[in-house]
Amino acid sequence: MYLEISNPMEYHAALYIRLSKEDESEGPSQSVQNQESLLREFVQQHRLSVYDTYVDDGWSGTSFDRPSFQRMIADIEAKKVNMVITKDLSRLGRDYILTGHYMERYFPEHRVRYISLLDGIDTGVDSTANDITPFRAIMNDMYAKDISKKIKSVKRDKQRKGQFIGGKPVYGYKMHPTEKNKIVIDEEVAPVVRRIFALALSGMSCRKIATTLNKEGIPTPATYCGWKVGTPGPYTGLWSSERISEMLKNETYIGNMVQGRSVKISYKSKKCLKQDPANWVIVEGTHEPLVDAETFQKVQLLVNSRKHTRSRTYDFLLKGLIFCHECGYPLAVLNRKNARGEDVLYFVCRTYQRFTKAGVCTCHSIKEKTVTDAVIRKVREVCRAYLDPDELLPMAQEAVEHAQKQSSLETELQAIQARINSLTANLDRMYTDRLNGLLPEEDFQRIFGRVKLEREQLEEKRQALEFQKKSPVRSEDRARELVQRFIETAGESRELLVSLIERVELTEDKEVIIKFRFAQLDEASQNSQGIAPFETA
Repeated sequence: MYLEISNPMEYHAALYIRLSKEDESEGPSQSVQNQESLLREFVQQHRLSVYDTYVDDGWSGTSFDRPSFQRMIADIEAKKVNMVITKDLSRLGRDYILTGHYMERYFPEHRVRYISLLDGIDTGVDSTANDITPFRAIMNDMYAKDISKKIKSVKRDKQRKGQFIGGKPVYGYKMHPTEKNKIVIDEEVAPVVRRIFALALSGMSCRKIATTLNKEGIPTPATYCGWKVGTPGPYTGLWSSERISEMLKNETYIGNMVQGRSVKISYKSKKCLKQDPANWVIVEGTHEPLVDAETFQKVQLLVNSRKHTRSRTYDFLLKGLIFCHECGYPLAVLNRKNARGEDVLYFVCRTYQRFTKAGVCTCHSIKEKTVTDAVIRKVREVCRAYLDPDELLPMAQEAVEHAQKQSSLETELQAIQARINSLTANLDRMYTDRLNGLLPEEDFQRIFGRVKLEREQLEEKRQALEFQKKSPVRSEDRARELVQRFIETAGESRELLVSLIERVELTEDKEVIIKFRFAQLDEASQNSQGIAPFETA
């Protein structure tokens, strides 16, 4: 080496070595051992004292948040190191802005001499090699940018082909044991995902679903995957309504690969920005679905129907569907005590509630039950006018026979048994946590009793279904029962209401206007007598 150190005893050198994954493909000359051998040869030749060797293996040069690099900076701050030696400038970093900051500002301010062996850079002497250092840094930065573009292009191509390139699959799936970039159903937690969709389909809000899962002690996706939380908070390890809502909207559960939800700002930053759904990369039919498409679409209607309401306190059948006819805004719901001290919900115009003195709208105050009962009666009336029970019977009978062929009873039994097995596994885990001191005795007894009770109830239901399986009902009787039940209960199911009704409007005169999603039902509604105005509440 042509570099000369006139006063080697004054220096305490740091040998810095970095190797990224991209550098590994360039051959053995970039290996950690090769870099260390070259640096050791230099310090021996110049009789330098080495304070420590700092190695960042597998770290990109575009980021300076490397563990060993930061440890070296801490030693510089503590005045333990006053010389830094690297094989070449790219080992220090490939971000020309930060590389220039350390070379031209940080190192000189802390009286640190920097030497790059192959580039001939030595900040301790005047040299023409030092003058062209900024250009070397820019070239290293351009190299990193080019590598980043190539990697991004390859990843984007894999995304368009429907290949999974993420770190961990979405909750409910796991990596294929043999095939790369492919996911399969994780049978251990798949029943939890199906149950979440079933609860949402029954009309349960995301908040209630999260509360139910937390009460049962079901591990969250992060807990199940073993993800470590940097700064744990009071709600760490608990299900949230946001997590449930995100799962219910994820098309991955119907067999579509959804990727590209967020992208890095640049190759120099780890920060990611969320992308508009229109820019997501979605490839259909890449893996086995956990939920059928029809159930998924119904759940979307249910979830979207709640976008119009801010109420997080009360659940009611028309939640997110009822609006003020005059101002067009969603109606608010208030809880008031009656003379007997019972809770009674009332609809009130939210615009009037917020701007009472401005006289923008009127109160529209009316009991929630009064309006709901009127809407249910109207839906039943429209269904009876539009549907002929005699015409429905053959279709219902055919559906029953098809269901029997598909062994729907057997499917339900399997689902119940899977839930029983899941509860048993939860009990085993809780018992282990109790023995290991991770779960306090009081919490163990509380959760154990609740989970055990649910398992006993499921066992009773399973036995009843087993008995029903041995003595099946005639398909014709079953079909007639289904037709009658559908017409009688039309309107009482939130799933059905959201599927049929687009919006319900309440006028100032307490008249209810129903807008159906289907033109045929709208015509049937207009041909029948409308809902008369109610008396003032």
